[in-house]
Amino acid sequence: MRYQNVERGRFIARPNRFIAHVALGGGMVVCHVKNTGRCRELLVPGAPVYLERAANPGRKTAYDLIAVEKAGLLINMDAQAPNKAFGEWAAAGRFLPGLTAIRPEFTWEDSRFDFLLEDGAGKIFVEVKGVTLEEGGEVRFPDAPTERGVKHMRGLRRAVEQGHRAAVFFVVQMKGPVRFRPNDLTHPAFGSALRDAAARGVGVYAYDCRVAPDELEIDAPVAVALE
Repeated sequence: MRYQNVERGRFIARPNRFIAHVALGGGMVVCHVKNTGRCRELLVPGAPVYLERAANPGRKTAYDLIAVEKAGLLINMDAQAPNKAFGEWAAAGRFLPGLTAIRPEFTWEDSRFDFLLEDGAGKIFVEVKGVTLEEGGEVRFPDAPTERGVKHMRGLRRAVEQGHRAAVFFVVQMKGPVRFRPNDLTHPAFGSALRDAAARGVGVYAYDCRVAPDELEIDAPVAVALE
């Protein structure tokens, strides 16, 4: 997936989850932050950030904050990007060959999954999660408690128990981590739900991405550690 009209600035502050103040072109602009997670290790004063100019010139915030540099590592932090990137990747046949349908935001029983994929063997429910938290080459999810994420893991497990295929796909929004694991320190319930789902047959995948200021593309598998 690609962005348009991207500019580089310097992060100043984040007054709340939704907006950031960024130094740009000799002044200060108020940006929409396209990620409501904590991102405390990313959005630090002085960090280089990348902004996409909004297509609507009348919008209150003229820019969206989409990426940040952390110690030289470029990290996409657009929470909407993982689903878009996965949709493109799956449509290109890189997740499963021979798909006959790709349906986003599919409701099944009391769960709403990011994708329903179909092939000659039936349905595959897929939940996509974006990963931005990195430390020492290891990436973890979530960076904040997610009861919604726990519910998704339980829904995927039920789908498998009823004879369907299901997977959770972690889109690591950076290049080169050595390992992914659930963030048990932040939300042990999610880690437990993920391990339980995997034990029942839910596929667990993590892939890193090629990241540029104006682009995000799913690239290579990352080792998943669930112990």
